[in-house]
Amino acid sequence: MTTRDETRRGAKEMRADASRPAVADEPGQSLPERLYAARERKGVDLYRAERDTKIRSRYLAALERGDYKELPGAVYTKGFLRNYALYLGLDPDEILVQWRRERGDNGPVQQVISVPQPIAAPRRGLTFSVGVIVAALLTVLVLAFGAYLAVQILRYAKPPTITVTTPAVATLTVEEDTASYVLKGMTIPGGTVTVEAAGGSRQATADSTGAWSVDVELRRGKNQFKIDATDPDTGKRADETAQVVITVPYAQIEAPRLTVDQPADGTNLQNGAIPIQGTATNATSVAVTATFDGPVAGGSGNASASPPPAPAPVEVPVADDGTFSTSLQLTTGRWSIIVTASGATNSSSQTRHVSVAFKGVNLVVAVKGSPAWIKVWVDGKLSTITGGAGKTYQPGKTIAFTGSTSIEVRTGSSGATFFTLNGDSLGALGKRGVPETWFFQPPDAPKKTQHQ
Repeated sequence: MTTRDETRRGAKEMRADASRPAVADEPGQSLPERLYAARERKGVDLYRAERDTKIRSRYLAALERGDYKELPGAVYTKGFLRNYALYLGLDPDEILVQWRRERGDNGPVQQVISVPQPIAAPRRGLTFSVGVIVAALLTVLVLAFGAYLAVQILRYAKPPTITVTTPAVATLTVEEDTASYVLKGMTIPGGTVTVEAAGGSRQATADSTGAWSVDVELRRGKNQFKIDATDPDTGKRADETAQVVITVPYAQIEAPRLTVDQPADGTNLQNGAIPIQGTATNATSVAVTATFDGPVAGGSGNASASPPPAPAPVEVPVADDGTFSTSLQLTTGRWSIIVTASGATNSSSQTRHVSVAFKGVNLVVAVKGSPAWIKVWVDGKLSTITGGAGKTYQPGKTIAFTGSTSIEVRTGSSGATFFTLNGDSLGALGKRGVPETWFFQPPDAPKKTQHQ
């Protein structure tokens, strides 16, 4: 379509619009007043009218002022008036007649040049350029990176989870001859799974679906497993661990298996609190006893006195995984410690020989029966445990002090304060409610002082 055809088409469309009823004017208005009033009624300014009619705003303003000298000529003025009248909803022929009348021109009507109307640009088909393709690729990359960041933020903010699918229950009893079991479950893909048991720990890595499996060894009795998961990228561990207990029944005729980890045989100790630790399987109970074998050369306490009484046997509870732990208070000397594990029909025992030779002053103060205020000096200096003002302790409280040469204790209730010096139980040295100060410097016997 040529420019001339587009102009004719625009003129036809304006004539079609002109066929609609014109907007009523007030009687007696001049042509500039009519144009201005019509534009005001339409609710547009000169710049909007310029964009819509393609007539410069200064020409439209000249028409609304009646300043026709500003226009390029009579022929163009008529064309402007016709197109502007069509745009404003006025009768173009009537507008032209009024314009000629107000100018005093009653001659024949000259040909009017129609000003070209804006032609809508034809819609372009879908085209692809290098710029469009690059922009699309950049957009896809930005969206993918944003999604990746969102996934990573969620992963860093949320710890992994851990579940156990095999066994299906938390507590399981298997056959007597079962020596191993395969634990299975789910966690995050690639997560590190740690299974902790009494015999150590084992690890496995989950596959791309999050499934994991660990083969664990079983011992007689209760085998307790603690299962945890760690995200290798964030280092975060699961908020809640999984627990599984697998019990292998004991054979009634099988004797208990006993292992004593502490103390080692032949150990020399400088205090009397002997740690007793070990493992007992197929055992219902563990008992610890001690017998006095003789004095220690160069030791203190009962080196030259009669043999001390043996401590009472200690019953030690056995944990679900077969471990046991306790302590035995012994005085100076050489001792034999016997640990016995008893089963349904049989028992097993192990003996450890230890020597106790106290070094310096080891004093254990226990409060019994009623509260007692206590203040202590160690090697002539105030103890940081009780402080300069001393402290009041309730019944059942036990405090241990260690010095090189001496320990001095001021108590507000001598009968409620019980002493154990280098493993020897001295009991209470006074009467309840009576404040006293006692000075301990082995091998001398304790003596009362006036230190306050």
